[in-house]
Amino acid sequence: MTRIKIKTLIWDEWNIEHIKKHKVKIEEIAEAGENLFFHKKTKKGRYLAIGKSRRRLITLILNRKDTGKYYLVTAFDSAKKDRRKIKIYEKKNKK
Repeated sequence: MTRIKIKTLIWDEWNIEHIKKHKVKIEEIAEAGENLFFHKKTKKGRYLAIGKSRRRLITLILNRKDTGKYYLVTAFDSAKKDRRKIKIYEKKNKK
């Protein structure tokens, strides 16, 4: 799997307002983007990425615009099943 590296997130009025509905802050998204655990390409060619912001796991939906440059479609708290997977991953990699 190719590892994505988010160097730049593209912001506009729409995605800033949209993430407010999910109670996620821009700072949390930036931190989660720097601390990615997992990502996969979705059916629409977007990326679903899961990253950590302090004690919160956040799912990011991204459109790739250029190398390292992504448009944030949305961001929200990761699902319970994803949080479990990440906890298992962290335990295995602490050794």
